[in-house]
Amino acid sequence: MIVATRDVNELRLHAKEMRREIIKMLTEAGSGHTGGSLSAADIVSALYFYKLRQKPEEPSWKDRDRFILSKGHAAPVLYAALALKGYFDRGLLKTLRKIDSPLQGHPSSKTLRGVEISTGSLGQGLSIANGIAMGLRLDGRGSRVYCLLGDGELQEGQVWEAAMSAAHYCLDNLCTIVDNNGLQIDGFCCDVMKIEPLAEKWKAFGWNVLDIDGHDMERIVDALDEAERVKGKPTVIVARTVKGKGVSFFEGKAEYHGIAPTREEREKALKELE
Repeated sequence: MIVATRDVNELRLHAKEMRREIIKMLTEAGSGHTGGSLSAADIVSALYFYKLRQKPEEPSWKDRDRFILSKGHAAPVLYAALALKGYFDRGLLKTLRKIDSPLQGHPSSKTLRGVEISTGSLGQGLSIANGIAMGLRLDGRGSRVYCLLGDGELQEGQVWEAAMSAAHYCLDNLCTIVDNNGLQIDGFCCDVMKIEPLAEKWKAFGWNVLDIDGHDMERIVDALDEAERVKGKPTVIVARTVKGKGVSFFEGKAEYHGIAPTREEREKALKELE
């Protein structure tokens, strides 16, 4: 099990190892979502190996922080983090998407320890995070909730209903992160349905907004710390990322949204990630 650290170099190494595991498990499965899993690796590394207060040996610990992967198709990045953190044996990663494997194409809280809620139907994660954050506050617990959204997901109306609700109830124990890589399954977000200006929109909904480079590890951990200090309103971190980050021939390509690497691409990608 890897222990928590604020050392950005260590966090970068964890993110690189997560990317290696993502490539290996997707190739083994022969299907899955490559681009959005790789783009979120730095964010998820900072969460699991620095910020989240959790006990892998006690997944149901009542005072744990909660992580909701609203963009559930990026399950490989969550599975890689959970395995490295010690929630389950790393060898299980090679069973991704196999029949009877607890590592389904989208996270299932009923089959895998460490998964807070089953996700994958886009647009619902923030509403779930709101409910958990409100429940924790009513219980008098100091736990925090972190929710990772995709940028294409922001085209779902329910996201903005949830954003309005979180601000109305002053959920300062909630931090949302947008993996803003600019691409979705059908192409560029701006061509499918424009979502910018994101920072201004979230501000208009009453949120504290941090607009950052989502691959700058130092900026990520600083933003997570700042979000925890803000009182009276929820915080959103708009993380500007690159689809397929870490593997040159995947970067910035919409076609790798939902395509797994070939065996040849796997070897090339792993060499780049050495």
